[in-house]
Amino acid sequence: MTAFYRAAPWLVLALMLAAAPARAASGPPSGFVLTDDADLAFTSPDGATKLEQYMKDGGNWDVKWQVWARHGDRMTELKPEQGYGAGFRFTSDSQWLVRMQKTGSGEQDLFLYHVENGAFVSATRKSLSDLAWDYFHSRPDTKTMKLDYHISANLMKGTEDAYRWLGVDWPNNRYLLISLSGEMDKHPKNVAVKGLADWKCRYDLKTGKFDVPAMFAKGNADALNWEIKR
Repeated sequence: MTAFYRAAPWLVLALMLAAAPARAASGPPSGFVLTDDADLAFTSPDGATKLEQYMKDGGNWDVKWQVWARHGDRMTELKPEQGYGAGFRFTSDSQWLVRMQKTGSGEQDLFLYHVENGAFVSATRKSLSDLAWDYFHSRPDTKTMKLDYHISANLMKGTEDAYRWLGVDWPNNRYLLISLSGEMDKHPKNVAVKGLADWKCRYDLKTGKFDVPAMFAKGNADALNWEIKR
């Protein structure tokens, strides 16, 4: 009986080690190769975080891309995995990051990340683009518009300096300006292309809510009636 109790601590330790979860991966899995395209490498304004994009070509058009944020000796994947490389913009305080993700010909999604415990993690349950489209379809003036292809959400330039080029005096690191576009299958025969062109809204990083500043009212009205005649 005494011998059993002497061995028990070692047995308990072995069981604990066996039951412990595997250590998280510190980088991309086998088969993913770091791209040498300088346009796909990004560094946060404070220089602390570098974004690395890795590609795996499985053949037969099966291409996968992963984005990893390197912070010191720590690496964190910015999900989700996608079929194309992506563009990124940081806020000037290096606390927020927007991913501009091509998803197909003329189509793009946006994903929002925020720093938590020293690493970038997804900041919203849905993609930022899905949230922007939800807001678009919730409004009385836009809720009935149906778009069929080339559906794209774009982050307007100026994230880093609070859009000063627009002549506004908004707080730093507070807002994101998003432009929505898309096209319709059904339109008159004398029209080559019809749809939505450059409809703008603003996302508040502090409250998580959207609005449309008055300065965009006229442009948005024009965007709802966009078409190219034959």
